[in-house]
Amino acid sequence: MGLKVVGSGLGRTGTKSLKTALEMLGVGPCHHMMEVFMHPDSVPLWVQAGEGRPDWDAIFKDYQSAVDYPSCAFWRELAAHYPNAKVLHSTRDAEAWFESTQATIFAPGGAVEAQGHPMSRFFELVMRDLRGRLHDRAFLLEYFRRHTEEVIATIASERLLVYDVRQGWEPLCKFLGVPVPAEPFPSENSRQEFQARMAAGVFPLNDPAQRTPSPDLLRPQN
Repeated sequence: MGLKVVGSGLGRTGTKSLKTALEMLGVGPCHHMMEVFMHPDSVPLWVQAGEGRPDWDAIFKDYQSAVDYPSCAFWRELAAHYPNAKVLHSTRDAEAWFESTQATIFAPGGAVEAQGHPMSRFFELVMRDLRGRLHDRAFLLEYFRRHTEEVIATIASERLLVYDVRQGWEPLCKFLGVPVPAEPFPSENSRQEFQARMAAGVFPLNDPAQRTPSPDLLRPQN
């Protein structure tokens, strides 16, 4: 299918809302970390990509857009592989982003930093820039700001939208060249919603038995 939109924004920058918004605008299905959990058979392909042997067309064969991890960890490669795709960089206040990560995707004890988790190799490769620094405020704030600066410096301005989901439909629709929907802009996966799923045991990031592949499945394909 080929990606039409490459999301370079890090997780917890409104990416779940953005996934839904892109699908409402006809640029879906949109890949998001939740797709990895729903389709664990894709994990070996991501491991291969992290080891320098990507097959992007296989990974994204059923998708028109991608946001959030793991795609944002490969934004340079994806922007180069899909030269006609627009690059959508979701962002937010850096301090608010840090606080959100610590309560959700980087919460202490989560699978991202666990040893022996069925997806440990996947997280090791996707989060390689952050390993051992997931709770280092100064490091993460600088990393967040530098990430945005690198995207802006790398991607041609006519191809790039730096976007805060609080801006709503107008700048996103103008960027994509589509009409503004009548429906409100989606608002999903708040910190409270994320934590509620974890508490209910339905969020696979902190539940190795939930929708995670066996170690055999995680072995890279030849």
